[in-house]
Amino acid sequence: MFVDRVTIFVEAGRGGDGCVSFRREKYVPRGGPDGGDGGNGGNICVVAESGIDSLAALIHRKHWRAKNGQPGAGGNRHGASADDLIIRVPPGTLVADADAGHVLKDLAKPGDRVIAARGGKGGKGNTRFKSATNQAPRESTRGGDGEVRHLKFELKLIADVGLVGKPNAGKSTLLSRVSRARPEIADYPFTTKKPYLGIVQINMDRSFVMADIPGLIEGAHSGAGLGLDFLRHVERTRLFIHLVEPMPLDGHDPIENYQAIRKEVEQYGNADLATRPEIIAVSKCELPGSDNLRRQLAKITGLEVLAFSSVTGQGLDQLLYRICETLDSL
Repeated sequence: MFVDRVTIFVEAGRGGDGCVSFRREKYVPRGGPDGGDGGNGGNICVVAESGIDSLAALIHRKHWRAKNGQPGAGGNRHGASADDLIIRVPPGTLVADADAGHVLKDLAKPGDRVIAARGGKGGKGNTRFKSATNQAPRESTRGGDGEVRHLKFELKLIADVGLVGKPNAGKSTLLSRVSRARPEIADYPFTTKKPYLGIVQINMDRSFVMADIPGLIEGAHSGAGLGLDFLRHVERTRLFIHLVEPMPLDGHDPIENYQAIRKEVEQYGNADLATRPEIIAVSKCELPGSDNLRRQLAKITGLEVLAFSSVTGQGLDQLLYRICETLDSL
C-alpha cells in the first residue's frame, strides 16, 4: 500500500527523578549526601532511510512514545538515560508540526534526521545541593516532561526524471519497458492510482531514477482528479518527460492535451516547475498521425520533439540518450 501523507502523535520520554540519599556506612560518621541524578528521557527522532518508499508503516501506529529515564539512586548512582525512539521514513519526507503548522525539517536525503520531540532532562539528586552552608541537603528535583507533538508527514518522491501527461499517454508502459518497475497497465483512464519509481540502468556506470506520475487532467492544480496529490510528487524531479499520444482515448486534440497539462503544472503552487527542463515525446509512434503530431508540437513549442514506441522499441534508445544528456547538463 502506497501512503504519502499521515499524521501521528509522539511523546518523548520523561526524565528520571533525582534521589535523596545519605551515606550510611560503618566507621563513616559524616558520610554526607550521595543521591544520584535521574537519567534523560528518550527523544523521538525521525530518520530518512533508503529502501523505504512509503509511509505505510506509520498508518497503523498512531501513537509513538519514547521510554522514560531511570531515577537516580544512592551511592551517587545516576539513572540510565532512555534510548531514542527512531521513526524511519523515505527520503523526500517533509516533517511538520501539525498543530503549529511549521515545518521541522525536510528529510531530502538518506541519513537526514531531525529530533521531532526532545526527552525531558533528568532531575538532580541531593548531592548537587551540597555546600559549605548546607551539608545535609534533603532536596532534589523531579525529571522534566518530554515534548508532546502531533507530527504530519508528507512524502514527495525524489526522482531524476518525472513522466507527466494525460491518462493513458503511455507513461506506465514506458517505465515498465526501461526499468524493472511493474506498474499496472490497462486501456482505461486512471489505471495508475499512485506514483511508481523505477531505476533505469543505462550501463554499468550510469543509471537514473524515473517516476511514473499518475495522469493529470484539466483543473488538477485546484484538486480535480486528485491532481494535488499527484502534482506534489513532481516537485522534486529534475527533468520532465511530457508524453503526448497521437490518438487519445477521450477524443481530444493531442495539442490541446499538451497545452492543458503544461498549464496545470505552471499554475501549481511551486513557480519553479514552470521553468523545469522538459523533453517532449510523442508516445505510441506506431499509430497513424504520430509523425504529423511531432512536427506540429515542434513548430508550436520551438523545441525538438522525440517520438518512440514502448511496444516496438522504436526511438527508445534516442529518448534515453537525450535524458542522460539533459541530466548531465543540469
